[in-house]
Amino acid sequence: MDLALLAELNVERAARRAAVLVTALDDGGQRLVREAAIAGDLLADPLRERLRAGKSGTVEQGGRSFFLTVQEPPVRLVAIGAVHISQALAPLAAIAGLDVTVIDPRTAFATPERFAGVRLRAEWPDEAFNHVPLDHFTAVATLTHDPKIDDPGLSAALRADCFYVGALGSRKTHAARLARLGAAGFDEAALARIHAPIGLDIGAVSPAEIAVSILGEIVASLRRKPLRAAAPTTAESPA
Repeated sequence: MDLALLAELNVERAARRAAVLVTALDDGGQRLVREAAIAGDLLADPLRERLRAGKSGTVEQGGRSFFLTVQEPPVRLVAIGAVHISQALAPLAAIAGLDVTVIDPRTAFATPERFAGVRLRAEWPDEAFNHVPLDHFTAVATLTHDPKIDDPGLSAALRADCFYVGALGSRKTHAARLARLGAAGFDEAALARIHAPIGLDIGAVSPAEIAVSILGEIVASLRRKPLRAAAPTTAESPA
């Protein structure tokens, strides 16, 4: 690989931005396509599909073959609330390959004994996000039922364009939540991004079942919907 391309890939990796290295199999020509530029690329559809699946592979376009090497940052899950649901969700999410952090300022709940092997931040969300910054490849699930803890997490997740934002609570609870966030300046489009009641509708009752429903909804959001960013209008030609 050209050293300049490698340097560009490293820049994207350090910034937790997705990118795809396109290699033409007929002549070995290479180029880097950043996530933000995919919409303007002639390989836009296969690039989106590979990025959505998180898998590298070969594609055919215009009688030529290209190998698409996908580079994505590790997907994070930030669970706000060291509650029973989080205790079940954290190991499930880790099995699915997510990098899990649990945040809760209530030190009686956020203990290593209750969350063995899980990264814990016994801090308020605003403080914790200085150490666990949110971004486009982060899922946030707020689970405390306490607006003083959940609302700052939701606000930060919406501002950071997290690919998944979910909130525990009934429809009545969520209506009150929407009113508070609306008063804080979020418009309807932003508020509509919040999955509430949280989780897939599978009739979950126990904390473990709710955790399964949440993880399923997170995976669906990650893999079924394109992770798109702002894109230029000019097209690039394949290598």
